Amino acid sequence: MNPQEITVKMALQSWDTQVSRAAKVFDSLNDEQLWQEIAPGRNRGVYLLGHLIVVNDGLFKFFGLGDRLHADWDDAFLRNPDKAGLDFPSTPVLRQAWIDVHAKLAEQFKSISADSWFQRHQSMTDEDFTKDPARNKLSVLLNRTAHIAYHLGQVALIKK
Repeated sequence: MNPQEITVKMALQSWDTQVSRAAKVFDSLNDEQLWQEIAPGRNRGVYLLGHLIVVNDGLFKFFGLGDRLHADWDDAFLRNPDKAGLDFPSTPVLRQAWIDVHAKLAEQFKSISADSWFQRHQSMTDEDFTKDPARNKLSVLLNRTAHIAYHLGQVALIKK
């Protein structure tokens, strides 16, 4: 393996670790617990579950891997805060969406070559990428991996 392939392998392993950890945490919470606030006046677990699904679902478009599975959830989980009065899918639907989005991403990630991870993502222009080649697909994956870890720290505060 060359250094580029090793770097990509490490990043994908880190992604897989955080996705697995998040799945275990969300699976350990019953539906009632998911609807609890993390802290008084803060997000609920169900909102963070939906938020992570929507953000990670966005990677399909970001990486040019096809259509998103749940773009219709952006208003509830991305564009608006928790408790904005919008309807959420049921917790069983959210739990299945977590599985579906991450299984499809895992499959799609296998098709991305090591070299392609260092290319621009779909949300930037060639000109912007020339100015800052570190803003590539791999950097987005690393950012999303940290994003999962950040919200897992919050979800851990839900009282069991």
